[in-house]
This record gives sequence, structure tokens and C-alpha cells, in this order.
Amino acid sequence: MPEKTKHLSRLLIYLITLSLFLLILSSLSLRQFGNVSLLPGSVFRLILANNTSIYVRPNVQRDPKIKTIPFLSPLSSKTQSPNFGPCNQGTICPPSGALTCDQNQAVLKVYMYDLPPEFHFGLLGWKGSGNETWPTVNDPRHIPPYPGGLTLQHSMEYWLTLDLLASNVPSIIKACSTVRVENSSEADILFVPFFSSLSYNRYSKPLGKEKLELNKILQEKLVQYLLGHDLWKQHGGKDHLIVAHHPNSMLQSRKELASAMFVLADFGRYPASVANIEKDIIAPYKHVVRSIPNGQSAQFDQRSILAYFKGAIYRKDGGTIRQELYYLLKDEKDVHFTFGSYSKNGVNKANAGMATSKFCLHIAGDTPSSNRLFDIVAIHCVPVIISDEIELPFEDVLDYSDFCVFVHASDAIKPDEGGAIRQELYHLLKDEENVHFTFGSYGKGGINKVNAGMTISKFCLHIAGDTPGSNRLFDVIATLWVSVIISEDIELTFEDVVDYSEFCAFVHASDAVKPGYLLNRLGGLEGYEWTKMWVKITRNWRPL
Repeated sequence: MPEKTKHLSRLLIYLITLSLFLLILSSLSLRQFGNVSLLPGSVFRLILANNTSIYVRPNVQRDPKIKTIPFLSPLSSKTQSPNFGPCNQGTICPPSGALTCDQNQAVLKVYMYDLPPEFHFGLLGWKGSGNETWPTVNDPRHIPPYPGGLTLQHSMEYWLTLDLLASNVPSIIKACSTVRVENSSEADILFVPFFSSLSYNRYSKPLGKEKLELNKILQEKLVQYLLGHDLWKQHGGKDHLIVAHHPNSMLQSRKELASAMFVLADFGRYPASVANIEKDIIAPYKHVVRSIPNGQSAQFDQRSILAYFKGAIYRKDGGTIRQELYYLLKDEKDVHFTFGSYSKNGVNKANAGMATSKFCLHIAGDTPSSNRLFDIVAIHCVPVIISDEIELPFEDVLDYSDFCVFVHASDAIKPDEGGAIRQELYHLLKDEENVHFTFGSYGKGGINKVNAGMTISKFCLHIAGDTPGSNRLFDVIATLWVSVIISEDIELTFEDVVDYSEFCAFVHASDAVKPGYLLNRLGGLEGYEWTKMWVKITRNWRPL
């Protein structure tokens, strides 16, 4: 077999196995949350049947003074703690004789670099005694907890490292799927245990008189160490695995280490030469809302909100669609679309809102993905994914179309009725200088007010309403002013004898809602052009 083909085949096996491996890890939760498994039961059972899952069992009695760490916990537990001791009746246990894993039978053998603690648990404040590199994972008192808040969502690096450390501890029960080996020549892949997301979240601000940034310093050290290491040189780093789940993690070193396999949240901030679907793995976020136990979520008829979104509205890059959807949906009946943040009890408020909604919107933000999708699933709301560039984790195992609704961003912002464009234009133009765009009605002298307004305006807008046409066009003509027609499907009277382009300006609806387009178009007309259109009206049209 050619070397290139052999390498690709081997890489494919690694990716599939790692995906399953990460899938199970993602279902484990942190200690302050309840049942958070994102896996459908059928998928979980399938993986168990194929002996590719971590086996978990219920909490055992232990000293309540010991601060517990969420590790290898049961699917049904209310708190997340390390689990030790024998299997009990009614729990998920490995087959008979599988308590001790023979590393020769492991599905995936992983060599983990013994990097100094400053690259991993040292970032959590852990200090080993003597020359210790790793905490003792079979004693929860020795495992530093991962920070809470939004930092949790990128904690994949923490769980993978703990899982590998636990694979060599006989007292911790898990399937013989992934095991850490001491000899690199026996390994399928080489794992680099750098907590890059934590490093970015906590140590990316310059400190001290020298204004040094620890995050950058650690990346520089890592690059120097890996590129100079014989194991990296053997295959140019292609057999190495590095977790860079936060979109801004490894920012200074990702290009130099691009030959390695990355574990990422998405490809939003990576050029294809650095990260791509051919070599890298998309892993889930850790959700931050409290999961609703099975059987306790509201049924369809009990959910009063049709569609729910609460979060940051004004985003950059692909996330600008949030702003467009906000203006389209914020006033719609049975839709909750508001600003929101993690602070000021924001998570609990979002938790309550999603739990009473039929559909919850996952809309592209600064990057194609976010932990919102996993919050939505954890709260048992049906996700509506509006993110054209999103790559979803474990798509080879999970068919997301079974429980998600996908909508193209371009379709999501299309109004159902042509008249919805009025709402978009209102928000675009209402605060512009020399523009009068307000609500109005026939009652309370409305006709006279409109008439007075049109007579002092250069242009009067005829925008599609519930139907393409309305009497507004003829009101504008009757007051002898130039009309701007923004109505795609309008059919004008007597078009066979009247050339409306001589005294009307036509603007496509799709162009009109582009920021700045309409005012630039109208402002660009010379005075003589406007006068020519106005003269055409005054000479050829007579009010009834």
C-alpha cells in the first residue's frame, strides 16, 4: 500500500475512534449541574454495545467534606463526582472480566507528553509535591476543579487529559476503549496536554512591569519544545493531537503547529491551510444551563412561546444576521427575541425561557457555532440552526435533522409577506437626517398630516404592504410629488400607455434594505433629474 494511502487510512480510523471517544466525554457534566447527557439513549446504548464507551456507575458514600470533582459520573446522578468501588445493581457496568483493561486490546492507544504543570493543571493553581507532573486522579482531593461560568464551555482539554490519566488507574471503571501508553512507539496518536482555552481565558492579559502575556509565553515554549522534539520530527506532527477549542486559543502558534490534528469548536477563525475537516475534529461545547431531567420537560401544549432567543444581538462577521432577525422578529406574536448576557442571572432567565418554548434559535455569532446549541438540547427545546458555515460534532454518528430544524441564513431573513419590508426600512431609516418615517393611520387627522408631509418632501415612498399595491402611490401622484416604488410584485395600471419610470424611481426590495443603499440612490439624483420627473407629473396628471 502506498505510504500516502496508508497514512490517510490510518488517520480516518483515528478520527472515527476519537469522535466516539469525545462523544461520550461530552455527555459528562460538571459537579454543579444535573443530568446533562446530550446523547439520545439509543446512540448511547449502541456505543456501549460496541464497547467504545466509558462505563459509569452511581456515586458511592464518601466523606462529605471532600470536594468532589465531576469525573466518570452516572447519567442519572444529581451531582457530579468521581466514582470508585464495585458496580451496584441497576447501574451501567462493564461486562464480566472487563474491569481491568489490557492495553493491547484498547481501541485507541495514546501517548501523552509529560509537559510541565505550567501547561495544564498548574493553570488551575495545582502544585504537585516534589517532581509530580500530574494530580492523582483516584483521589478527588488532588484534582483541581475547572472554573465555572462561561469558561466551562471550552473545557474539553480538561476532560480528555483526566480520561487519559484515569485509563491507567485500575480502580476507575471504564471501557477498554482509549488507554494511555508509556511507550510512544506503541501509540496510535500523540496527545499534547496544553490547556489552551483556559490559557486564553485566564492568562491572555499582559501582567507585570514587562507587560508579559503568559498565554503567549506558553505558546512560544510549546512550539519550541514540539518542533525540536524527535517525536514531532518523525511524521512532521501529523500524528499529534492538540485541543484548541476556544476560537482564540493557540492564536500565536496555530500556523506553526498546523500539521497536527486539532480538536476545535468550529472552523470559523481558521484558514483552510491551518484547520479543515480532512484532519481536524469538531467537539461539542460544555453547556452552561442546568439540564432538565427526562420526563420533566414541558410538553408541546405547555410551551407558550413559539420561538426563543436571548443573547448578544450585535455581532461581527457572520453574526450580523442576528441584528437582521432581531428587527424582523422582536415584535412578532409568540416570539421572544431580546438582548441578554451571562451576567445578572442571565443563564437562569434563559433556562426558564427556553424550557417554555417550542423552538429555540441557534444563530451564528462571531463564529458559526456557540454553546447555545448544547444549552438548547440540554433544556429539551427543539433547535433551529441558522448558521450556514457550522460544522456539527459527531455528524457521522448523529443525524441532527432528526431533532433540529435547519434554515439557511438567506432564507431566515426573507419576510413572509412583502409588507414586512416596511419594518426593516423603518429601523434603517427612522433616525436618518432629512427622512420622515413614522407610524400613521387614517384616524385623528391622519390624512391631512400625511398630505402636509408629502407636499414638502422630494420623494415619497410607496412600499409594499399586505398587498403589492395600495392607494399611497396615487396619493403621492395626486399631490404632484415623485414616488419611490419599493414593491417587487406590483402591477401598475395602464402600463401599456404610461411609462412610470419617467416620474417614479423603482428600487428592488432586496436593495432597499441594504444599509445606506436607498439614501445613496436618492441622494445621487441630480436636481435636474428630479425636476424632470416632477414636471412630467405636473403636466400630465390632474387630480380628480
